Amino acid sequence: MLQKIKKIDGVIILILVLLMVVSIFSIYSVTHGRDKLDGSHIKMIKFYILGFIAFFVLTFVDYRLIVKYALYIYAFGIGMLVLVSFIGKEQNGAQGWIKFGGLGLQPAELFKLILILFLAAVLVRKNKNKLLFWRDVFPLGLLTIVPFLLVISQNDLGNALSYIVILVGLLWIGNIKFTHALIGLLIIGSSAAAGIMSYIHYHDEIEGFLVDIGRSHWVERFDPWLVPDKATAKASYHTKNAKLAIASGGMSGEGYMQGSSVQTDRVPYTYSDSIFVQIAEEFGFVGSALVLLLYFILIHRMILIALESRDRGGPFLIVGVVAMMLYQIFENIGAFLGLMPLTGITLPFISFGGTSLLINMASIGLVMSVRLHGQEVEDDLPKSRLYSAPAKQG
Repeated sequence: MLQKIKKIDGVIILILVLLMVVSIFSIYSVTHGRDKLDGSHIKMIKFYILGFIAFFVLTFVDYRLIVKYALYIYAFGIGMLVLVSFIGKEQNGAQGWIKFGGLGLQPAELFKLILILFLAAVLVRKNKNKLLFWRDVFPLGLLTIVPFLLVISQNDLGNALSYIVILVGLLWIGNIKFTHALIGLLIIGSSAAAGIMSYIHYHDEIEGFLVDIGRSHWVERFDPWLVPDKATAKASYHTKNAKLAIASGGMSGEGYMQGSSVQTDRVPYTYSDSIFVQIAEEFGFVGSALVLLLYFILIHRMILIALESRDRGGPFLIVGVVAMMLYQIFENIGAFLGLMPLTGITLPFISFGGTSLLINMASIGLVMSVRLHGQEVEDDLPKSRLYSAPAKQG
C-alpha cells in the first residue's frame, strides 16, 4: 500500500486543490448575501469533501476490476436515463434530475463516465486490431446514439454532445482505419456546416418547428450564436452581458467581489454555468489565463500517465476522460466568447454542482488508478468475456 501511495501524482493533487480554492472563492464572491444562494460555498466545500473521498477510493481500486463489469454498468446507466425521462424534475430548462430529499442527481452527467468505461472495455478486446466499420464502429455508434437521444429528449444538449465527443476521441486512438476516420470527419464537418447554414437561411421555419415540438429553449441558445440580429432581447441577454463583463475585466480585473456586472446580477448563473465570467471580470486576463494553465497542466499529466501505462485499457480510459474535460472546458468558455452555443455545460471543478464535481473527481480517480495499476502487465485478474481479448485475426 505504501508503494502505491508513493506513486500518486502529487501534481494532479495540487491542481485539484488549487481548482477547489478557485471554485470556493469564486462561488462565495457571487453568492454571499444573496438570499437562497447564500452559503453555496459551504455546500461546495462539502461536495469537494465527498469528491476527494470518491477520488481516493477509485485511486486505490484497480480500474480493471471496474472495466470488467462495464457492460452491466452501461445497462444500469441506460436504465437511469430512461427512469429520469419519466420521473425527472426540471431544472434550468432540462428535465434531467432525480431528487432525493434536498439532494439531486443528474444521470446525464453520470453517464459520461459510464460511457467512457464501456467504450474502453469494448476497445480493449480488439487487441490492437484495426476497427472494422460494420463490425466495430457502427455498433459503438449505435450504443452511443441511444443515450444521446435519451438525453436530447430531456432537453440537455450540452451533455448529449459530450457523448459524441467521447466516442470520437476513443475511436481515434482505437485503431480506426484512416479512411474511415477521414470519411467520418467529412460527414460530421459537412453535416455541421449544412446544419448551421440551414439554420441561418431557414431560421423562421426551423424556429417554428422547434417551438412546435417544445424546443423553444434551443432557439434561445442558437440565435445569439448564429443569428444575433434575429435574437430576442431575452435570448441574447445572457451572452451579451457575459461578453461585456469579460471585456470589462481587462488585463488584471476589477478586483475580487468588485465585478460591476457579476455583482449586480446582470449575468445569470455566475455561480454555476457562468462562473468563468466572474473569474474574467474580477481577475481579468491574468486570472483567466492562470485557470486555463491549471487545466493544461492537469490534462498534460493525464496524457503522460496514459503514455506510461503498460495495460491496454488504461490509455483508452484516460483519453475518454481527457476528451470529456476538453469538451466541457471549450464549450463552457467558448459559449461566452461567441465561439459556441450556450448549452448550460458546467466548467469542470469550478462551477457549483454536486453531480458534476463528483463525476469529474471520480474520473480523475480512475486516471490515478491507471497510474497505480497500469504499470502492471495484465495479471491474474478474473477475466470476463467483455475484457478478455479475442483471438488474433489471421
